Amino acid sequence: MLPADPMDLFGAWMDDVVRAGLPEPTAMVLSTVSADQRPRARMVLLKAADVTGFTFYTNRTSRKARDLTEVPVACLAFPWHALHRQVIVEGPVAPMSTAESEPYFHSRPRGSQLGAWASRQSAVLSSRTELEERYAELDQRWPEGTQVPMPDFWGGYRLRPERMEFWQGRPSRLHDRFRYTRQGPAWSVRRLAP
Repeated sequence: MLPADPMDLFGAWMDDVVRAGLPEPTAMVLSTVSADQRPRARMVLLKAADVTGFTFYTNRTSRKARDLTEVPVACLAFPWHALHRQVIVEGPVAPMSTAESEPYFHSRPRGSQLGAWASRQSAVLSSRTELEERYAELDQRWPEGTQVPMPDFWGGYRLRPERMEFWQGRPSRLHDRFRYTRQGPAWSVRRLAP
């Protein structure tokens, strides 16, 4: 009963999560590995999931972006606890071009656009005031009604899935687990013990 393509199952499960009204349905744990082999995880928001892969956006000078430059693979985990479901996705990650990233940047609220300029993610701040003053300066540089340009240090990343695991909770811990593995243009699927 499983579809041949795991993206079809992912889309159906995402639809279920949205219909259920769960908060932040696109929130996912992004796990990376640093050049010195330290695993790191943080929450980010999924912005697209299609035949090209899973897309998210960030500051390219952030710790996660540095990790992805040094070790361009990652793992995503979607923890949909309220539905007793989880999806894990693994694969290589590549930065998206400016042309691919700009439409999303300009679709964001103006405050988020200014925030992308104001925050040099993962850099040490002397105080909250430093960040707020930087934001205020940018608010004056690009007043309401003017277009905020996309910073050259910001953009999208796309994970191309090579492995996807779907977990559906069941009573007595006899959960259903299925792992899809990319085999060239097709996928193989196997049931796993819970």
